Amino acid sequence: MLASSPHPTLKLSEQGLQAVPDADLLRAYWVYAFVAKPWLVDMGSKVGAWSVNNLGPAKWAVKKTIFAQFCGGESVEACAGTSARLAQSGIHTILDYSVEGASDDATFDATVNELERTIYQAAQSKDIAFSVFKVSGIGRTEALEAASKYPQLALANPEAAQIAMRVDRLCRLAHSQNVRIFIDAEETWIQPFIDFLAIEAMKAYNQERPIVFNTYQLYLADGLARLQQQAEDVFAAGAQFGAKLVRGAYMEKEGAKAAANGWANPINPSKEATDALFDKAAQWCLQHIDKAAFCLGTHNAQSCQLMIDQMEAQSLPKDDARIWFAQLLGMSDNLSYPLAKAGYNVAKYVPYGPVKEVIPYLIRRAQENTTVAGQSGRELKLIQQEVARRKLNPMRFFF
Repeated sequence: MLASSPHPTLKLSEQGLQAVPDADLLRAYWVYAFVAKPWLVDMGSKVGAWSVNNLGPAKWAVKKTIFAQFCGGESVEACAGTSARLAQSGIHTILDYSVEGASDDATFDATVNELERTIYQAAQSKDIAFSVFKVSGIGRTEALEAASKYPQLALANPEAAQIAMRVDRLCRLAHSQNVRIFIDAEETWIQPFIDFLAIEAMKAYNQERPIVFNTYQLYLADGLARLQQQAEDVFAAGAQFGAKLVRGAYMEKEGAKAAANGWANPINPSKEATDALFDKAAQWCLQHIDKAAFCLGTHNAQSCQLMIDQMEAQSLPKDDARIWFAQLLGMSDNLSYPLAKAGYNVAKYVPYGPVKEVIPYLIRRAQENTTVAGQSGRELKLIQQEVARRKLNPMRFFF
C-alpha cells in the first residue's frame, strides 16, 4: 500500500463555506436563523404538514427555504444539479429517498421500486457513492417491533418474511450493480430485527467486497459492543464488515419510551460519553481495516480530525476506498468542503421526495438543529462570518 502524503491539521471549523454560492449561503443564513429559535421550530412543526397540504404559498415557501436547504429535489432526476454542484468540490452524493410514514404493502413496494432507481442511478454515476434506505420505509413499524423480540424466529411470520425479502431484494441488486448500500439505524425497539437482516445481508453479499453497511448509533451505551459482536459474526462467515457510525437521531423518543415502560434509558449519560464511544468505534473499525470498511457520519470536527491523524499514523492514503466521511446536505459544510479539498472521501446525504411527503424529515432536521446543544448556533455563526466576509446583504435573498 502506498504511503500517503502528510495529513495537515485541517481548520475544519474555520473553512469550507468559501465554496458555497452566494444564493445558497443567504438561504442557509435565514434557515438557521429560523431553527435557532425553538419556539418557531415548535410552531412550524405543528402547522407545517397542514399548511403545505392546504396552502399553496406555504408549499412554495417551504420548497424555497428549508426544503432547498436540506433536500436535493423532488425526484432522482431533480437531484442531478445538486450532485453536479457537490461533485465540482470533490463531494459525492448519497441519494436518500426520504418519504416516511406508510403502512400498506402497495406503498412499501412502490418505495422499493424507487430505491432500486437510486441503486441504478448510483451504478451509472461516479458522483454517487452510496445508496441508503430505512427498513421502516418498506415495512410496518409494528411488524418490526414484533419481529425484534425474537429476530432469528421472526421469519416464520409472513409479514416479517415479506420485509426480509424486500431488504434482500435491495441488497442483492446493490451487489449486482457494485453499489454500496447503507441500512439506516432506527429506534431500539425495532433495531434487533434490522440488525439481523443487515448482518445476514453482509454474510451473503460482502464476500468479495463491502457492499452492505449497517448503521451504529453510538449514543447508545451498548453501541460499540453490538458493533464488535456483529462484526465478529460477519468475519466468522468469511465476509467483510460494513459500518456507518453516527452519534444518533432518536434521543428524545428513546428516553420517553424507556420512561413509559419502566426500562433503563439506553442512551449514554452524557455527550462526552457518546463522543468517546464514537471515537472508540471508529478506531476499532480502523484497526480491522483489512476486513472492514466504514463511514464516519458525523458533524463533529474533533472526530474527523482524530480519524485524519490515525490514518496518517497508519500511512493510509487519504482516498482509501474503505474510509469515508459523510454529512447531511445543508449542514456542516465547514467540514465537508475542506475534507474533500484535502483529498479525503466525502459524501453528502441528499434526501429527496415530494415536498409534502418529506415534511417529517424536514421537521426532524429542524428539531435536531434546535435540540443538539449549540448545533444551530455554530452553523449560524459560521454562516454569518462568511456573509460578512463577502459583504453580502442578507435581504438579497428575498429580492
